[in-house]
Amino acid sequence: MQADSDQSQEPGGNAWSRRDPESPKTEARTEAKAEGRGEAESTATGEAAGPAAEAEELKDKLLRTLAEMENLRRRHTRELEEARKYAMAGFARDLLDVADNMRRALAAVPDEAREQNELVRNLLEGVELTERTLLSAFDKHGVKKVAPERGEKFDHNRHQAMFEVPTADLPPGHVADVMQTGWVISDRLLRPAMVGVTKAAPQATPDSGAAADTGDERGRTVDTNA
Repeated sequence: MQADSDQSQEPGGNAWSRRDPESPKTEARTEAKAEGRGEAESTATGEAAGPAAEAEELKDKLLRTLAEMENLRRRHTRELEEARKYAMAGFARDLLDVADNMRRALAAVPDEAREQNELVRNLLEGVELTERTLLSAFDKHGVKKVAPERGEKFDHNRHQAMFEVPTADLPPGHVADVMQTGWVISDRLLRPAMVGVTKAAPQATPDSGAAADTGDERGRTVDTNA
């Protein structure tokens, strides 16, 4: 019995201190399983996050595309509206001289000639009718006259200053005289009205007035000793 007990023990060691030769393999398998489980979980998380991120990116692209399409639609609508308003701007500008010449022709004939000559009267009535027809066509297409009046404030958007008039009757920067009427189509200027603009009248200095008075007194003084 003693011999069997001695044989069951390792030389120089305790029986409880012996290690299972399979234990390193078991630990390795356990670690491998843990790593595999971690990789599987990270892969599942990545696969779950992938569709969500892709859906968010597609949503952002869709919103941007819709915004661009809306801006394009608004710009196209605005361009169509401007084309409709100003399509005949060039043609109307060419006809402005015709309207001006008709008005000059009517203004050149004195009232006496109209009353005394029936032929002239009939001719002027025809010109007036043509002018009214032309102005009616202008008005139909949004072409309107810019006719400033004396005393109206100068508007650099619709008036063109041709000369300055020094006067004390009106404040500076107002219309003193109208040389030629202007025209607009809708809100766009075709031709500015040519006007004269007021400026402050020069005032006499006190020195010049005193000198004039002294000269007048000198002229009225008579040397009685001569």
